[in-house]
Amino acid sequence: MTALPGPDGRLRCPWALGSADYLAYHDTEWGRPVSGEAALFERLCLEGFQAGLSWITILRKREAFREAFSAFDPHRVAAYGEDDVAALMGNPGIVRNEAKIRATIGNARALLALPEGESLHALLEKHRPPGKSAPKELAEVPAETGESRSLSKELRRRGFRFVGPVTAYAMLQATGYVNDHLADCEFRSRG
Repeated sequence: MTALPGPDGRLRCPWALGSADYLAYHDTEWGRPVSGEAALFERLCLEGFQAGLSWITILRKREAFREAFSAFDPHRVAAYGEDDVAALMGNPGIVRNEAKIRATIGNARALLALPEGESLHALLEKHRPPGKSAPKELAEVPAETGESRSLSKELRRRGFRFVGPVTAYAMLQATGYVNDHLADCEFRSRG
């Protein structure tokens, strides 16, 4: 499927037309560069929470996630203990999956444990796929790549969890390390 006209007549990736939330996310965030470790950490955590769920579920709960996880400040999240886990498990505003909650806390600790001079940005940049031609239709957009498999392996080696190859690729897409807007999507060049 190629790009389709949205409510304003502008061509967009077809997945963006499913809801107003998707439309706003597609038009203003997806595929755009994200800077700062806390912002990248947030995207990594949200992609992990999305595993097995629809992205719209995460989008609609994003503000509750930000509140529950201290705006994804890795220093604060890394300090969470058992009382925090229990409180998060009782929070109806987020996805209450204990393994994912514990992974988020563990991922904050893994991020802070990276050797000096290393960062989440550096790891993502190291696994940025080489330039490729723009996909013409959704069927050309992969769920994972060799680079995302390598990134997943590297993150797991460093103690991160819920970072499989599909999640790693979604992270690369969401944060602008990959531009998978379709060739005729009017928002491709804004990434």
